Amino acid sequence: MNRNDYPLPRIASREEWLVARKALLEKEKALTRQRDALNAERRQLPMVAVTQDYRFQGPQGEVRLVDLFEGRRQLIIYHFMYHRDRGEGCEGCSSLVDNIGHLAHLHARDTTLALVSRAPLAELEAFRQRMGWSLPWYCSYASAFNYDYHVTTDEAVAPVEYNYRDKVTLERLGLTYHVQGEQPGVSVFLRDGERVYHCYSSYGRGLDILMGTYNYLDLTPFGRGEGWDGMPDLDGKGMHWTRLHDEYQQPAPALACCAPNEA
Repeated sequence: MNRNDYPLPRIASREEWLVARKALLEKEKALTRQRDALNAERRQLPMVAVTQDYRFQGPQGEVRLVDLFEGRRQLIIYHFMYHRDRGEGCEGCSSLVDNIGHLAHLHARDTTLALVSRAPLAELEAFRQRMGWSLPWYCSYASAFNYDYHVTTDEAVAPVEYNYRDKVTLERLGLTYHVQGEQPGVSVFLRDGERVYHCYSSYGRGLDILMGTYNYLDLTPFGRGEGWDGMPDLDGKGMHWTRLHDEYQQPAPALACCAPNEA
């Protein structure tokens, strides 16, 4: 179907539109209150002491997990999928990083945001320069960090788990792409002096909240244009439409690396 042939919203008078808009507004307000309550529950989650001596490679050499905080109390790590066989990052993860704003706003709230990937630092640095990013990015290649936080799955190293599901459950649900290889996720840590605690991790559609582009598109009639939940499939690629920002004018790759609409 041509993009111009997708059904448009029903045309109404301004008065009829306003009635419908106010009815939707009440649902939006209710959802906001639900999100506030959920955020409060998230803040009250217990935390777990990190006892492993994780080591990472950064631009200044080897660093510990506590060093990633850069002296701040809170640390958000985005587990970035880097594909060594392709020499580039995951399209979805790259789109998400493109959506990250100026870090000064997080720093003002005593919070550091960093990327961590299981790939040699030189490869990550080359890709970061290509993308024009300035975020801190660390290599966990010689560490168990990715396996312990379930963003690299390999049953030869550790039992498979992704999004709090074991291998049997993932395969039963048809989510076999999570059984082997690099996976996306986000983890939150808190520092008390030299002691570090793990507070939260999320995967799958739990990462939607980090994707500003999705939230903007959710305001529009065509939504994300992914062909699910009543949206048109704007380009026939469904959920796998995101690209590296310098490749949108090139032919689409045959294989997508993750499923952003997975619950």
